[in-house]
Amino acid sequence: MKLSYFVEDLPLKHTFTIAHQSRDIQDTLIVKLEEDGLIGLGESTTNPFYGMTVENMSKSLDDSRDIVEAGEWDTPEHLWELGRNNFKVNPFAQCALDMAAWDLFTKKKGKKLYEYLELNPKNIPTTNFTIGIDTVPKMVAKMKEVHWPIYKIKLGTDDDLEIVRELRKHTDAIFRIDANCAWTAEQAISYSGELKKLGVEFMEQPLGKDDLDGMKEVFIHSELPVIADESCIIEADVKKCHGLFHGINVKLVKAGGITPGLRMIHEAKSLGMKTMVGCMTESSIGITAIAHIAPLLDYVDMDGAMLLSKDPARGVTITPEKVTFPEGNGIGASLV
Repeated sequence: MKLSYFVEDLPLKHTFTIAHQSRDIQDTLIVKLEEDGLIGLGESTTNPFYGMTVENMSKSLDDSRDIVEAGEWDTPEHLWELGRNNFKVNPFAQCALDMAAWDLFTKKKGKKLYEYLELNPKNIPTTNFTIGIDTVPKMVAKMKEVHWPIYKIKLGTDDDLEIVRELRKHTDAIFRIDANCAWTAEQAISYSGELKKLGVEFMEQPLGKDDLDGMKEVFIHSELPVIADESCIIEADVKKCHGLFHGINVKLVKAGGITPGLRMIHEAKSLGMKTMVGCMTESSIGITAIAHIAPLLDYVDMDGAMLLSKDPARGVTITPEKVTFPEGNGIGASLV
């Protein structure tokens, strides 16, 4: 077995701004596993907020090369456990490797990933389309550029309610709000009633990830459901979020890949919580992987490749009505 990786620059159609950063280009690390003429592909983007760089992701992969290339693992779950210590400080790199392992493993099995997991692609919920923070006219223009039934609105400004009021004048679509840790408990509770009237479905991560006392108040008093993102990174966080959030948003790159992501989803379901998987600004490799596990979910955010002006990969085609998977087994994404 051979492990290799390389970097791609992902140019965005528009500057993408959230509460703590803006970007026009996103770096992504693409991992390849090759064996017996088959190739497995995985991906993870860099992320300055979490300290994930091309350099430290590459080092983590190189440190695990012997384990990977020895081929003494039967399943992706087995490989994930073998690499647990090497990737403890770099779940993003482990995600890219885990994704490639699942792609290769299911290709060997002669099945698509969703078939191996015994999931029905007809049960995939409609993804939201994300509108980053900008001037109101530009946010409206972005909505008109992509007509969609569900928009995720990024907030974290001094005029958040006014932004939602203005956007509502231009669409009847469902809104989801993501404040990316920018609000206080008092703001979140106060805003929730007005946001509910404006057709908002839920609020994602309104408070800082460690403000557990504040989240308890929001959970009790909010007129809208609240979904954890930054507060739910790894498996151990799921139980901590129970009673503080109505659901969790699993990011595969933060969790360390499909393997722990699936465990987090099943645990949240067992606790009666809503489940969502979210994406970064990533290529069709990462997005297609998300689509395969999306039948498990109540909500999904897999619009990352739709935000790009150039995609280095081919994968799922997403419309409001359905998700069409590429031909072939495994995850099915391929490089352009």
